[in-house]
Amino acid sequence: MSEQNGNFQRLVTIMDELREKCPWDRKQTVESLRPLTIEETYELADAITSGDWKGIREELGDLLLHVVFYARIGKEQGKFTLEEVIGSICDKLIARHPHIYGDVSGEKGLVAVKDEEDVKKNWEKLKLKEGKKSVLGGVPLSLPATVKAIRLQEKAAQVGFEWDETSQVWDKVKEEMEELQEAVASHDKARIQEEYGDLVFSLVNYARFLQIDAENSLELTNRKFISRFTRMEQEALAQGKQLADMSLEEMDGIWNSIKKQNTTD
Repeated sequence: MSEQNGNFQRLVTIMDELREKCPWDRKQTVESLRPLTIEETYELADAITSGDWKGIREELGDLLLHVVFYARIGKEQGKFTLEEVIGSICDKLIARHPHIYGDVSGEKGLVAVKDEEDVKKNWEKLKLKEGKKSVLGGVPLSLPATVKAIRLQEKAAQVGFEWDETSQVWDKVKEEMEELQEAVASHDKARIQEEYGDLVFSLVNYARFLQIDAENSLELTNRKFISRFTRMEQEALAQGKQLADMSLEEMDGIWNSIKKQNTTD
């Protein structure tokens, strides 16, 4: 048995023991684990954004534990086993990669694979053949809005609903900016909200054309703001002041000084 297989079986055995002997683990259900799984996923996302490989390894382990945990509960409920979970993903991967495990020329509607875009196009067509009613059907409703926008746009692009040039996307951004300004001038809150959403959606699309991650880009800016703001608080305290007692001009002066000190954070 390889070390990899040995450690995986060790994890399964530990999970079985915890489920039988630990009061907390015995009490858990798929519903009680759900928020914990979401939290672990975000912790993995944080580690990835930080470029923390040690953290990535640790958080992947936590997520793997959750997979094993759900499978153990599924087995107890007579719904599915861990072997079935693994088998189903193996079958899905093979079925959706006919360019590796089959012959795309024998599949109606599929294209010969030359690059990753062809793989994505075939993937969506195969999902529809499996019974999906819409290419957008696989996007979870509970995804954060920015991530959901990215996934919706990616999936729509696989069937050709896509701009040809980056410049066209930027033109759309400018168009949406103008429509937002018109809505602001109208003082119609519902219209303002709608046009603001349209602008953000178009900016997410523009980020996709620039081949950057809109969600991660915003998170990096969030972190930069936190870093600069906390340093501004510290600088104010060094001057014997609180931010709440300072004018906007005073705070802006400190802020600009911090930006000049380090423009990379």
